[in-house]
Amino acid sequence: MSTTSSTVLVVGAGPAGLTVACDLLRRGIDVRVVGAAPGVFGGSRAKGIQPRTVEVLDDLGVLEDLSQHATTYPKLGLHLGPITVKRTMIALHEASEDVPHANTLLVGQYDTDAALFRRLEALGGRVEFDTRLTSLTQAENGVTAVLDGPAGTVEAHADYLVGADGGASTVRKSLAIPFEGTTDEADRMIVADLVLTGLSRDLWHVWPGLGGRFMALCPMPGGELFQLMLKLKPGDAAEATPEALTTLIHAYRSARSVQVSKVRWSSVWRPNIRLAQRYRDGRVFLVGDAAHVHPPTGAQGLNTGVQDAYNLGWKLGQVIAGAPEALLDTYEDERQPVAAGVLGLASKLYESTRTRPAAAMKRGDQERQLSLSYRGGPLALGVADDAAGVRAGDRAPNVEWTDPEAGPQHLIDRQRGPHFTLLAIGDEAVAGLTDITWPDSGAALHTVAIPDAAAAHVAQAYGTTAPAQILIRPDGYLAYATTDGWGEALAAFAGGALPA
Repeated sequence: MSTTSSTVLVVGAGPAGLTVACDLLRRGIDVRVVGAAPGVFGGSRAKGIQPRTVEVLDDLGVLEDLSQHATTYPKLGLHLGPITVKRTMIALHEASEDVPHANTLLVGQYDTDAALFRRLEALGGRVEFDTRLTSLTQAENGVTAVLDGPAGTVEAHADYLVGADGGASTVRKSLAIPFEGTTDEADRMIVADLVLTGLSRDLWHVWPGLGGRFMALCPMPGGELFQLMLKLKPGDAAEATPEALTTLIHAYRSARSVQVSKVRWSSVWRPNIRLAQRYRDGRVFLVGDAAHVHPPTGAQGLNTGVQDAYNLGWKLGQVIAGAPEALLDTYEDERQPVAAGVLGLASKLYESTRTRPAAAMKRGDQERQLSLSYRGGPLALGVADDAAGVRAGDRAPNVEWTDPEAGPQHLIDRQRGPHFTLLAIGDEAVAGLTDITWPDSGAALHTVAIPDAAAAHVAQAYGTTAPAQILIRPDGYLAYATTDGWGEALAAFAGGALPA
C-alpha cells in the first residue's frame, strides 16, 4: 500500500470542507481534500446564504463569483384555494454602515459549491473525487487514514484531519462519537430540482397544506429551475420521475397547470435532527453536517457548517504555527452551543409546517446569524454578559471613517484576509502601537490607526471611549477591547492564541 502525507487532510468536499480548505490554503498550509462523490454537488438543496455567511464568503474571496449566480428571495405566493396571497417571507434590508451585506441570498447549493471549488483551485488546491475514507487511526503526532480512490488504496498521514463528510460521516463513526437526536422515518419530504411549465417565476409558490401535505415551488436563479419541496403522506411513493412528480403536484387543484418536463436532481429528506456529542477527538475535528444535521427550514444548516469551518481554520493555522494546542479546544466550546441553538430554531420552524404552515414561512433577524456571539467563551476576555455595546466575543461591526491621508475607509476592507486586525482609536492609542509586539509565525497583525479627528465616531460604533485598542480575530469576532494597558491586554490574549 502506498503512503502519502499532508499537514491537514479534509475528508468531504461540500461547503464546510471546501471552506476550511480555502482558509488553510491562504495561510500557506499544505491541505489535501478528498470527496466520495464523483464531482461537485449538483443539487439545489441548501439554497439560502445568510448575511453573516455572505461576510465569510467575502473574506474568503468567493463572494464576487457567487453573486453572479444569486438573487434575493422573491415574495411568497400562498395558494389558498382559488386565490393567491402575496406575503414577504424574508424582508429586504438596506445596506448599512454596520452591515454592508444586509440580505439573505437565494442561490442553489450547486452554485455555492462550485464557487468554493473554483476558489480552492485558484488558491492552488484540488479535490480528489471518488475517494472514500475507510478507516482512521490516531497517534500522538498525527492521524493515519486509509483512502480508497481511482488509483487504489493509499495510506494518508496528516498532522490533523477534518471530517466534513456529511450526516452519515465515516469520520464520526470511526471515532464512535455519539450523534444524539432523532430521525422520523415516517415523515418524508421530496426535494427536487425541476424544469417545468405553467407557473410564474416572480413568486415562491406555497401550498400550505392538503391533508398534511405541504408543497412549495421556488424559482431558482438562472431562469430555468424550480426547487420542489413536497411532504409525502404515509404510503406515497417517493418516485421522482417527471410523470410521478406531476401527479403529486396536481393533487393541488390550483397547480394543475404545472407540467414537469425534467428532474435535474432529487432526494428524499427525513427529519434527522442530531448533534455530535463532541466536535474534537485528539487531532480529528468535525464540521458541518458531520457535527450537526438540521431540518431544511430557516436556511441554517449550510450556514452553520461554513461558519464552523471558518472558526476552525484560523485556529488550526495558529496551532500549526506554534500556538498552544489548547486553542483547538475552543472550537467546540464556541461552535457547539451555536449549533444547538440553531437546531432548536430550525426544528421549531419545521414543526410549524405541520400545524401553522403559513407562520412557518416567516423569517426574522435571528435567522440572519449576525447576532451570534461568543461572549463568555474562552477567548472573550473580561466580558460581562449584560455589558452594553460591542464586547469581546461579538461580531465586529463594520465602521467607516476618513483618514487624513488615505481618504474614506471601510473596516470590512481592512479585515479582508487571514490576519488579525488591531484598531487603535485616538492619538494616544495610535501611539501605543509602539508597545505592541507580534510573533513572526502564524497569522499576521494588521494595525489600523484612527486619529483623534475620526475617533469619536468609531468609538461610538463600538460602544467604547477613545483612546481604545480593539483586537479583531481572523474570523471577524472581537478578542478584546481596552482603553489602557495595551501591551498587557495583548499578552493576556496571546498566551492562549498566538505562537510563543
